[in-house]
Amino acid sequence: MREALHQTFTTHDGVELFYRHWPATPAPGEPRKAVVLFHRGHEHSGRIAHLVDELDLPGFDFFAWDARGHGLSPGARGDSPGFATSVRDVQTFCEHLGTTYLIEEENLAVIAQSVGAVIVATWAHDYAPRIRSLVLASPAFKVKLYVPFARQGLALMRRFRGNFFVNSYVKARFLSHDPQRVASYDNDPLITKAISVNVLLGLYEAAERVVADAQAIQIPTQLLISGADFVVHRQPQEQFFERLGSPRKEKHVLPGFFHDTLGERDRAPAIASARRFILENFEQAPERPSLLNADRLGLTCAESERLATPLPRNSLAGLYWRMTRASMRLGSRLSSGIKLGFDTGFDSGSTLDYVYRNTPTGTSGVGRLIDRNYLDSIGWRGIRQRKLHVEELLRLTMAQLREQGREVRIVDIAAGHGRYILEALQGVDPLPESILLRDYSDINVRDGSALIREKGLETIARFVKGDAFDRDDLAALDPQPTLAVVSGLYELFADNRMVGASLAGLADAVEPGGYLIYTGQPWHPQLELIARALTSHREGQAWVMRRRTQLEMDQLVEAAGFRKVDMRVDEWGIFSVSVAQRVS
Repeated sequence: MREALHQTFTTHDGVELFYRHWPATPAPGEPRKAVVLFHRGHEHSGRIAHLVDELDLPGFDFFAWDARGHGLSPGARGDSPGFATSVRDVQTFCEHLGTTYLIEEENLAVIAQSVGAVIVATWAHDYAPRIRSLVLASPAFKVKLYVPFARQGLALMRRFRGNFFVNSYVKARFLSHDPQRVASYDNDPLITKAISVNVLLGLYEAAERVVADAQAIQIPTQLLISGADFVVHRQPQEQFFERLGSPRKEKHVLPGFFHDTLGERDRAPAIASARRFILENFEQAPERPSLLNADRLGLTCAESERLATPLPRNSLAGLYWRMTRASMRLGSRLSSGIKLGFDTGFDSGSTLDYVYRNTPTGTSGVGRLIDRNYLDSIGWRGIRQRKLHVEELLRLTMAQLREQGREVRIVDIAAGHGRYILEALQGVDPLPESILLRDYSDINVRDGSALIREKGLETIARFVKGDAFDRDDLAALDPQPTLAVVSGLYELFADNRMVGASLAGLADAVEPGGYLIYTGQPWHPQLELIARALTSHREGQAWVMRRRTQLEMDQLVEAAGFRKVDMRVDEWGIFSVSVAQRVS
């Protein structure tokens, strides 16, 4: 039996999480490979330690963590600051394996069960990691709560009580037919039966999004479904598999299996399938389908074309959206934010600056109430979180350039009013050598220049008019930037050739070893509302957006000559902010 070493790693917010490591005996000259295990809810890494020997992969390192609030990791039992925090912990863990054990992301295979499988599937969707393969066992995409309207009731109670905890109703005998597993579950002091409502509701929300948009996951994936599962519903697992974007995918339904798929009494065939799948994918060169033409072929292309197609005038849907537009026009008479959106475009720099300020204004108390509701919409909350992520990564990247002994010369090619750039400088010492802000809009140039003067940054910053899609113009930027920023621009344009030309111009301009901060919009729950009711800055046209999956956006950046090195995503999975380094 392989012996485990007990280790810890530090998360992004400074928490030390526990994990077990079973070192490998790799063949000489071979790159280091690993299997990373993720336990189900309520449990810990010790409960899946048996898989290390049962999988019989001596050439692979094995790792298994205790998630926040589980096992030997700290935190209130069954709790996390948020489901998105747990997802980001997966990213931090894999980065730790890379820096500590020198295991490349392409040489990782992941096995995850139940709640752990949903966390990992969300990570695969949002972060687009380049792992070799993914095995998901009974993912808890929809937990069987049995009590009617339990989810709605929990959400309502949370509004009044805040976060609270509920205990699992599931008895060990309904998890596995293995008497030893049943007995150990009942007697294990590290098992936690409680789960916080924040985590439970976050699990539901993330699962719905990932199942709906599983086409974005291009990782070779094996799905193991327990045929007699009393804990989670089967249909969302089937839907997830059908929608998976990876051309390498397989599904196994295991008759009679209870929820603890990889801890069942007769689990040997399931484990043999997982072992074969992992080895087969390591024997083949890692590859992902090219998404550079996803603007002309594929799901998000069809989705945007559907949203751009007018609805039949007398249809119920057409009537609904006409009423929605009329109500927003009425609201614009009272709400300053909605009026600004109709005047300048809901995607304009002026609207974004208003959303960033987040101060409701209107012609009356009712107008301010309408404006508050407008500013609190999920899309605008995501925009404000994107601003915070851009500012955070700006400061981190400036610090990295300083550590390398290089000047900080910033360019933002579509800065709007430039607020996120200028406010990111608060507390930064020394300040950048130069800041060049550009935008196509005369209004943005005027108001952005005024903001530079307001911040007292005229000696290092200037604002000029410029075309963000003119490759030759970007390639000739002066001074030559070491840090380029593109925030909220590419999401507004469906055409990948335009985006590719813009990125190529930045690649020509940015010094080798310099950085690019770019944003993406892999998901949005209000796409139809935006397309049917809101107008764009382009002469009042409908604001129809085409989503780009994170993998598509990363491939465009990579094709231009950059390599992604860091990333943030909001808790709803709407907006991502990434950092890439210019490859020599």
